[in-house]
Amino acid sequence: CQYIETDSGEFMCANRKCLAIVHVCDGDDDCGDGSDELKCTSPLTCGPNHLRCNTSECVPLIWSCDGDPDCSDSSDEGPERCGGDGVPYLPNRRTNCTAGEFRCANGECVRLTWKCDGDPDCKDKSDESDCPLLTCRPDEFQCGDGSCIHGTKQCNKVHDCPDRSDESGCVNATKCEGPLKFLCKNGECIDSSKVCDSVKDCKDRSDEPKKECGLNECMINNGGCSHVCMDQPIGFECQCPTGYQLLDKKTCGDIDECENPDACSQICINYKGDFKCECYEGYEMDPVTKTCKAEGKSPYLLFTNRHEIRRIDLVKRDYSQVVSTQKNAVALDLDVANNRVFWCDRFHRKIYSAFIHEASDPSQQVPLLESFLQTPVGLALDWLQHNLYWTDSGDKSISVASVDATKRRVLINTDLSEPRAIALDPHHGFMYWSDWGTRAKIEKAGMNGVDRQVLVADNIEWPNGITLDVANRRLYWVDSKLHLIASVDLNGAHRRTHMSSAERLGHPYALAVFEDRIYWTDRDRAAVFMANRLTGQDIHTLAENLNDPHDIVVFHQLRQPQGPDSCNLGSVANGGCEYLCLKAPQITEHSPKYTCACPDGQDLGPDMRGCFYGALSFFAAAPRNDMTPTSSPPTAFTPGNRATVEEDFPPPSGGVSQADATPHLTTAPSGAPEPLTPLSTLKPLSSQESKALVPIVATVVFGLVCAGVYLVWRNWRRDSTKSMNFDNPVYRKTTGEGEEDEIHIGRTDGMGHHAHHHPYPQELWEQCLGRRSSETGTATALMGQSVQIHVRINHKSHKCHYWTCLFFHSD
Repeated sequence: CQYIETDSGEFMCANRKCLAIVHVCDGDDDCGDGSDELKCTSPLTCGPNHLRCNTSECVPLIWSCDGDPDCSDSSDEGPERCGGDGVPYLPNRRTNCTAGEFRCANGECVRLTWKCDGDPDCKDKSDESDCPLLTCRPDEFQCGDGSCIHGTKQCNKVHDCPDRSDESGCVNATKCEGPLKFLCKNGECIDSSKVCDSVKDCKDRSDEPKKECGLNECMINNGGCSHVCMDQPIGFECQCPTGYQLLDKKTCGDIDECENPDACSQICINYKGDFKCECYEGYEMDPVTKTCKAEGKSPYLLFTNRHEIRRIDLVKRDYSQVVSTQKNAVALDLDVANNRVFWCDRFHRKIYSAFIHEASDPSQQVPLLESFLQTPVGLALDWLQHNLYWTDSGDKSISVASVDATKRRVLINTDLSEPRAIALDPHHGFMYWSDWGTRAKIEKAGMNGVDRQVLVADNIEWPNGITLDVANRRLYWVDSKLHLIASVDLNGAHRRTHMSSAERLGHPYALAVFEDRIYWTDRDRAAVFMANRLTGQDIHTLAENLNDPHDIVVFHQLRQPQGPDSCNLGSVANGGCEYLCLKAPQITEHSPKYTCACPDGQDLGPDMRGCFYGALSFFAAAPRNDMTPTSSPPTAFTPGNRATVEEDFPPPSGGVSQADATPHLTTAPSGAPEPLTPLSTLKPLSSQESKALVPIVATVVFGLVCAGVYLVWRNWRRDSTKSMNFDNPVYRKTTGEGEEDEIHIGRTDGMGHHAHHHPYPQELWEQCLGRRSSETGTATALMGQSVQIHVRINHKSHKCHYWTCLFFHSD
């Protein structure tokens, strides 16, 4: 290829854009003006492990015939190569659509209410084919989506059409306004110069009132005006100086310009008759534009482009590739302080990480999370507590993991339909996410999963991307169905629409906000755009002719302002938590800074820091003294040794909720109960089988009654006997009498008070009881129950021989 290289070894396009040399003569118009594909000396040839598309692109050979089109013309999935129908893979394509969905011709599923609404939502636009021609009555206005409203609702300064088309293109209907016009009482409009000229221009003669013509009302008490009185040919008008407004047509009051959230870039200070703009720390005021500009290094954009992650410098406008050889990268986020990038590959169902300066090397792209991910579509980093959050539209969940992926937990998995984007505010402990399901909404909750609430639920259809303006404390989102960009404050109030245009916002997917600019990706237009966030104007194209742009973020240190790590403020690491330490929402000044969390299937113990398995695991893992070993003896519960337990739910790294956990023993001794049979597999009993069970049931009931009577008698006898027995070697005649002590520990409603004392240290009998999950992995605190625990301890070796527990409800 013949090309011009810049000083940095890049290619300079004819439009002065800079590209990495790998994009030159690759069959893809990366410049936007085609100059990177001109003067290529020979047809493009692909390597031995690559496939040449019909468009001359090169894609890895292993990507062909995988159901996912990688060539721009889908030739890698065509029937001539792969056979079949050659229908390309689409993210929303499913075998069957639900009752409330419409199945597109290409297999996608979209909402049924979106069919024939005048706005194509299927990629092949089949939802708008074969639609009946909609007509409105003569007294109605037809909206852009085909719906009808009453004609009087057009241009009434209220959006009555779903697409707001009833207020577009409206002109001032009342043309008789301003100082040069005069409105007659009968509705006629004449020039104000014709008033009180002794000529009756209004048919009702209202332009020539004898008592008012020639009278200057401002001469008497300033016309009652608080500031300025302007005499008119008929009557007078009170006016106010700059910074004030009329309150009652005569009195002027101060205008609070700061009520407009976009009056200043950042800080607005109101004065009487004036206001002043200032900037937050780290920003400086531009003397020309009067906007706040970030100090430090130049910001740049990172965005996913299906098979790669690209970078655009926002000052130099350099354009380069950061991550390559991806299959379907859809979401990303950054660790600015450590120069690290995280991203989701939807096709491989993995979350990756790499240092930005090494990310182009596939060997440095580390898969962090590889299991129990179905469809990861949203990603966000807590850069203060160092945790990673993501949404999964496959299993309808929001999860969190430590940044090294050694610990993870599902936070929310209820009332989620189509979770998409997620954003974090680590300083205040809140997370925000969008859900474009049947009831589209934007929600918020604490970063530990508590205090969930809906922020936006009205006038929202397809909220894809969301982002936080950390400096101004606002949340922005794009709506792909309503073709708009809007924002609210972090409590869901003061909503504002920044842009609304089907032409300019075809299918916006993700967005980022920095300084006074909004950046967004558009899948329909295959491009990246920016605009002024205050006015919605000054729109520019940053990159076009892309493959399939999805997520977008801004890289700058002010995008992730530093602060304390709440989990490591004291001397105890990780807040003393055995597993995850999560930032708690700062609702009041007394709110906790963090809370501990356990892996799925485990609960917090009484100290709210340690983790324990549920009660089912507690009973299943407890060995009995009457068990007979099989091929493998039961595992003894000694310190540092854990019983082998098989779990039907994933290990702590799994993302399955506790409700799905059903543990049982693998090395179960003979006589151990078999796992419960699911109800769905049980067969109904026949009449003969039912009759055969009658004597068995009667015998069991009789036995239970006898056992109950015996227990009552035994408890009565024990309560009526006053005695104390010490089986400790200290009170024996010789220390050789026996080797075991028996401890009876009773636990009643008085938590932490023991019915009988014993001479052994607390640490020993706690280990025997399995209270420390880090040592034994058993037992959870049993709140609201009475407990009788019997432990036999060898006083020489200080080891437990056996122990049993009896539990009685306190009520």
